Amino acid sequence: MSDIQPFGSPGSQVATSSSSSRQGRAISKVVRGAELAVVKTAAAAHIETARLDAIDTVTSRALQGVALVSQMEQQLAQSVPIAASRLQAIGDMHALATASQVASFARRLP
Repeated sequence: MSDIQPFGSPGSQVATSSSSSRQGRAISKVVRGAELAVVKTAAAAHIETARLDAIDTVTSRALQGVALVSQMEQQLAQSVPIAASRLQAIGDMHALATASQVASFARRLP
């Protein structure tokens, strides 16, 4: 058994070991970079989802408010027909102001 010799010379063993270490570090660097990219992408998706949820909430509330005012406008116009055009003007102003608030909210989001 003493006749078994390692493949290559002793100096090449050190070179192979050093080369393996370099490759291992390079692979680790690539893996860390990929993991970081995945985390950044997931974080960006989370932020965008939160923005969309906020816009959905504000828009839903705005729609409810406009519907409520429109319903009230209709009921009052049936009760007092002579005021219908004035009630419609007030309802239209409310709808425009609400739409403006929804649009400005979306623009203010970070």
